[in-house]
This record gives sequence, structure tokens and C-alpha cells, in this order.
Amino acid sequence: MSAHIPAAPQGSATVDPFIWTDDAVGLIDFLVAVFDGAELADARTADTDGLVLHSEVVIGDSTVTVADRKPGWPYTPAFVRVYVDDPAEVLARAEARGGRIVTRPTEFFGDVLSRFADPFGHLWWVYRHNPGTAVWDDQGEWDSTDADDADSADSADSWESYTSPELEYIHSTLIEAMSSLRDPRSV
Repeated sequence: MSAHIPAAPQGSATVDPFIWTDDAVGLIDFLVAVFDGAELADARTADTDGLVLHSEVVIGDSTVTVADRKPGWPYTPAFVRVYVDDPAEVLARAEARGGRIVTRPTEFFGDVLSRFADPFGHLWWVYRHNPGTAVWDDQGEWDSTDADDADSADSADSWESYTSPELEYIHSTLIEAMSSLRDPRSV
């Protein structure tokens, strides 16, 4: 499968997250420390009220834009997937800075998946991709020939067709994490 890749400015990927948060400066520092990111100092812009209107943190080949949530704006937690070389190391850095481990590194269709909730109310999926695994084809697509056949992706029993102790753990920790997310202003 070949997808068209539109032009983007240098340092930006086709899709880059924009995170509204309480304490943007704290989240910026957290991302730099946990993901070995780099803040683009020239990009940080304060609004007339002193809150961060715009900032950019480069993580790998992607840019995460971070801004402060204004008073009265709704809580909108971010859900971000990041590929790293060492998920356990990233989780340790996140935990040392107030993050909560949600899912310990777990085999997931040939890759390794883990998650943490940051102290600002956002949930991060932390992956290590294992490109030599049999579960992914040459185009990076999931190869279902190695899994039990399911009638279709939308069949009622499709989840059960692929379940394992690892998938049950990954699923249950997501359900628990999602139900525990709270607006930091109401805590």
C-alpha cells in the first residue's frame, strides 16, 4: 500500500499531535526528559495572559505542539503513540517524573507495547517495533495469516478469535486507565 505524503515543513511529520494541557511548561519539560525530546525554543509563544499559546517539542522525527488550556476550556486528554528503542527505560523516566505506569512492556503482534499516564492527564502508548517479526508484512501491515481466522473485522467474536493472556492484559489495563483519567483541575 502506498500513500500520498503531502508536503510538510522541515521537522514536521504528516501527522503531529497538538496537546492542550494545564502547565504546558511542565509537560514540555516532562517530554524532553522522558523521550529525549528537544524543545524548539524559538517556537514558544506566550499569549497576552501569560499562558503558553504555542510550543514545539521534537521527539524522534515528529513534532508535538503543546499549549496551555485556557480557563473554562474543556479537559481534552491526549492519547499519543511513540516508538522508542527501549520502552522499559522510557517508562522508568516517566515514573521518576510522576508518571503512572499503565501497561508494562508486553509482546503485541511481534512488537512491544507499554503505556503510561503522565502527571498532566494524558495517556501515552510506548512501542518498540520489531521489524523482523512474522506478524507484520513487508509494507508494515498486520499479516493475519499467522493468526486464527476471523470471519471479518467487524464480527462479534473477532476479539475473542485473537485473545491471549498478553492481549487480555493490554486490554484490561487500557480499560482501567481510561476509567481513571480525570480533569487535573477537578482533582
